[in-house]
This record gives sequence, structure tokens and C-alpha cells, in this order.
Amino acid sequence: MNRIRELRENASLRQIDVANATGIDQKTLSNYETEKTYPDSYSLIRLADFFGVSIDYLLCRTESAAMPDRKQEVFDKIEHIRGELNELKKYL
Repeated sequence: MNRIRELRENASLRQIDVANATGIDQKTLSNYETEKTYPDSYSLIRLADFFGVSIDYLLCRTESAAMPDRKQEVFDKIEHIRGELNELKKYL
């Protein structure tokens, strides 16, 4: 998990600092960084929360470290549903 190492180093943190903050063993964290092992879902959540990034970013599924803005997504869906309801009202 090169992103874990990248995030840790960019924050000028040692593995032990991240380990203490996340509850993930330092040796386990080292194995993630060297890709000897891969994090389970619990560890992914802890690391994403700690670094303030999405799990997709940690897994290299996106280039954007930003968390998705779920509020805007919800508002957009509500507006879409409102539009559909207004269309259906025409048939009443």
C-alpha cells in the first residue's frame, strides 16, 4: 500500500505514530507499506479516517484523496426525485 507510506511520510509521521493513533500494530503497518500483506476492512477504515481520505484513495482506485461530498449527492438525488414527482402529478 504505497499510499499509506506516502500519506504517512507527507505528514512527517513515523510508523509507530500511525500505529498508536489507529490501533494497528506497527509491524502490521510496515507489512501494508511493503505490500507483504494487505489491510482488512477494519484497518482500511481506521487508516482512511486517520488520514482523512477515502478508502478508494488508499486502494489506488482514485487519484483524488478528497472524501466524496455525500451531501451534494443526496441533494442532487432529492431534486431528481422532485422532478419525477412533478412529472407524475401531471397524470393525476
